[in-house]
Amino acid sequence: MFRRTLSVLATVVALTAVGSAGQASAADGARTASPAGARVLNVMSFNIHHAQGTDGVLDLQRIARVVRESGADVVGLQEVDNHYSARSDWADQPAELAALLGYHVVFGANIDAAPPAAGGHRVQYGTAILSRYPVTASDNTWLFNSPGQEQRGLLHATLDVRGRKVEFYDTHLAAGSQTDRLRQTDQIVDLIGTKKPAILVGDFNALRDAPESQPLQNAYTDAWARSPHPRGDGATYPAEAPTGRIDVIYTTRTATPLVTRVVKGDPVASDHLPLLSKVLITS
Repeated sequence: MFRRTLSVLATVVALTAVGSAGQASAADGARTASPAGARVLNVMSFNIHHAQGTDGVLDLQRIARVVRESGADVVGLQEVDNHYSARSDWADQPAELAALLGYHVVFGANIDAAPPAAGGHRVQYGTAILSRYPVTASDNTWLFNSPGQEQRGLLHATLDVRGRKVEFYDTHLAAGSQTDRLRQTDQIVDLIGTKKPAILVGDFNALRDAPESQPLQNAYTDAWARSPHPRGDGATYPAEAPTGRIDVIYTTRTATPLVTRVVKGDPVASDHLPLLSKVLITS
């Protein structure tokens, strides 16, 4: 991928996009020189732990602040509550985050139970996608799960990025079953394919060298591994002393990660640190 003529462009963008302070913005992406028709997106993956930080405080505004200060254009969130329980004040977290940020939002309910009382909201938990750009279509596909394991899904949104269609996917793989993760990663590759400009983010609950990671590693570009100027080891979990690189951003062939970093501005906001990548969409 880096042998293509875009390699020079990638270096230029990488040096200017996420500076020494680690800040990025949609305006940066819009101003970045790129081939005609190309688009640059600041992409984030963030497991928000239903907005409960490592200090035990529930603070959705803190999550929104982390996203805002990162300059992310599109964010895949995991562990998101939607009228789920008292642990998150029965809030519609996707809608509230979208309102705080002024972003479009779609939500994928992987746990979806009847209301606790007649006329109430359904009890839901899953993943969400926040986007600065319009969402023209979306769907959520439940992934394989064995008996006793929590249902997981692949949330998909089609984004209109200044006239260019970009497919964005968000997932959170099984925490307690390698067998499930093996089945889930195979399923994800089948669902996404490899040809369209697409970005996949998520909490994969597996390290890069794990067997269940290989279908993704073989089919897609691991943004951290391909970033020309990585800082540190890319670990995102646990947030206050990270040792595991389990939150990953993947891209297809026509989406090139330019520079990727772990966002460390507020390590107390969740039990995971967010991962941010500047991605060039070329076709």
